[in-house]
Amino acid sequence: MSSVRAVIVGGGIGGLTAALALRSAGAEVGVYEQAPYLGEVGAGVAIAPAGMRVLRRLGVAEEVTRLAGTVAAVEARRPDGTSMGGPSFGAGGSAMGMYRPDLVETLAAALPDGVLHTGHRCVTFGQDERSARVAFDNGVSVEADMVVGADGIHSVLQHHVVEPRPPVFSGRIAYRGVLPADRLPDWPRDAAALWNGEGKRFLTFPVHAGELRNFTGFVPADEEMRESWSAPGDPAALAAEFSGWDPRLRELIARIETTFRWGLYDRDPLPHWTRGRLTLLGDAAHAMLPHMGQGANQSIEDAMALATLVRGRDAAGVPEALIRYERLRRDRTALIQEGSRVNGARMNTEYRPGVDRSGIDDYDIEAEAEAERQA
Repeated sequence: MSSVRAVIVGGGIGGLTAALALRSAGAEVGVYEQAPYLGEVGAGVAIAPAGMRVLRRLGVAEEVTRLAGTVAAVEARRPDGTSMGGPSFGAGGSAMGMYRPDLVETLAAALPDGVLHTGHRCVTFGQDERSARVAFDNGVSVEADMVVGADGIHSVLQHHVVEPRPPVFSGRIAYRGVLPADRLPDWPRDAAALWNGEGKRFLTFPVHAGELRNFTGFVPADEEMRESWSAPGDPAALAAEFSGWDPRLRELIARIETTFRWGLYDRDPLPHWTRGRLTLLGDAAHAMLPHMGQGANQSIEDAMALATLVRGRDAAGVPEALIRYERLRRDRTALIQEGSRVNGARMNTEYRPGVDRSGIDDYDIEAEAEAERQA
């Protein structure tokens, strides 16, 4: 049986993980990223136990663990600093606080030379019963048995699968960034904390082997941010948003020199992810708000599910495998999309998660996908 040829459009966390997973399943893979070089925005992402399980099976967990900051639990506090308990993780273990550039570099480094192609912006897509074709703005075109749209919330491939739906603005923005941990010498390197108040929230956890501290401050949006996805932020404006809160939080914010503001958008669950030999993955399929820390994790799960269901197929069997992938993943990601919205709506002085985390952190996507493959 000949190897399935797969083209992945998008070289972010989901696309690179999909490349590793598909290669482990015996596929021939090419990843095409529109940026001239890989360079994820320098902020943090939490890799939950279910995501780490996938990365372990793909052989990159040792490097991820070396570069991560361990987050065994996040202590939630009210604006005045008093404790309200907080989220912890299920039987799957601790989460890993990763600096996004570290994770992208780790995933890319695990791929052989010649798999990743930067400077390729997808402009056209076509398919027939036997193959799919993608063309790029630099004149390159490639043919494959399957194409994976891992090109984010602004996906150019999504409209080849479903009628386009506009992103939904949440009404909030996030101030995001990192600061050197040595600016907070009294903070333990593994400390993670969340302050939850009326309409606002601030989260911090360690990344880059504890040498950096990731921070995200969620606040109501102004009119300017309704039209902007990202923009340089003003640390003084961030400080003003949390004026009068816990002195420990204000100490952290006072050490921040650089931040970005991000408009928070998601999408309603899509009715379909797959059409013929094209399927969607990650934010292209299920863009979600960050209030459960699951965006990157769900794209990692997507990657393993897709690879498991493609394993053992030939080119003729790809469309059925992609339908099975969609069937396995849509309900789970829709639940987490909704849970993320619910958590975002509960920015008040009581921490109440929108979804039971035990069903998230203890989940084994490879086992679930294998059961679907055998069905």
